[in-house]
Amino acid sequence: MIKSSYLFIFIGLVACKQTGNHTKYSDNSSQPMNIEVKERYYGQTPEGDTVTSYTLTNTQGMTTEVIDYGGIIVSLTAPDRTGRFQDVVLGFESLQPYLDGHPFFGALVGRYGNRIAKGKFTLGDKEYTLVQNNGENHLHGGTKGFDKVVWNSRATETPDGPSLELVYTSAHMEEGYPGELSVKVIYLLRNDNALQVDYTASTDRPTIVNLTQHSYFNLNPNEGHILDHELTLNSDYYLPVDETLIPLNTMENVQDTPFDFLEAHTVGERVDGDHIQLVRGGGYDHCWVLNGPPGTMKTAAVLYDPVTGREMTVETTEPGVQFYTANFLDGSLKGKGKSYERRAALCLETQHFPDSPNRPDFPSVRLDPGETYRTTTVFKFSVRTSGK
Repeated sequence: MIKSSYLFIFIGLVACKQTGNHTKYSDNSSQPMNIEVKERYYGQTPEGDTVTSYTLTNTQGMTTEVIDYGGIIVSLTAPDRTGRFQDVVLGFESLQPYLDGHPFFGALVGRYGNRIAKGKFTLGDKEYTLVQNNGENHLHGGTKGFDKVVWNSRATETPDGPSLELVYTSAHMEEGYPGELSVKVIYLLRNDNALQVDYTASTDRPTIVNLTQHSYFNLNPNEGHILDHELTLNSDYYLPVDETLIPLNTMENVQDTPFDFLEAHTVGERVDGDHIQLVRGGGYDHCWVLNGPPGTMKTAAVLYDPVTGREMTVETTEPGVQFYTANFLDGSLKGKGKSYERRAALCLETQHFPDSPNRPDFPSVRLDPGETYRTTTVFKFSVRTSGK
């Protein structure tokens, strides 16, 4: 594995001078401008692979901890309107709960994020069969997807902030997928308090790929739910689903439905309504079709907590975002000193659409030799100083 030794990284971002243990602006600003990366042993898998934790700190004091098992974001801190930093994602304090099984807390998901109907798809003239690990459907890459492997990892410094590079090679027919897929994911904790996630992949034969990041967010960790969070989604259409959460044959306009988030609504306002789609999902567990051409960077969502003032803007080059309200959490999982109950957090998974390999009307997820899969998603944090 590519592992750096225990290190600290300090970078001067503009013309600067050294003063004591800190790098400061040349205008004699008293604000420390250190970029820091800490690396530590996190544990070992049953197969004997060492798992390493990396904590990235940007110049504003924002931090994220990532382990190279599953590329999991263990913690992510952001300031509130008083300047107080708190961890805004669900997770655990040690490796074992991640090994024991969990609903993809903070993980990189692949080779295919979301569901594929009946675990089957056709590529060219050949049908491929994947494991059915979500009822009769395939979900999030199978029984040992990218969330359950140890990635090669390397921390690096950039002028924009500290970064972590994760690399994994998925063998031909791993979990039933054709082609050897070489994947690289870079987490960049930017100095403007944004976590940028860049994905690239290439293959030696035709395959499908749809990668995403599966963090569970709660911008007010003092509160055990996200029902009072206000959400805006940049989407005129969503994908209604059948009883197994596979998209139906038509997109539906969000107008006059509880799926209309073109203007901000609290998550709890309509989540437990009697709309058939909410009943089928147990709440929101649907893909929204983002406005704007696929492949171009656009705002997907804005999430705001009025108590703390924290705001998270999600930007992406992907065509869709899966909004999920942690409908299946039931309090049985415990982490960071609390039980994770239903609606304890929410996910905003930027991605291609569910079951795209079987839907020629959806944007293609096919990747051929000589092509490069390339997407970017940014989670940018800010604060509203007062009111709404």
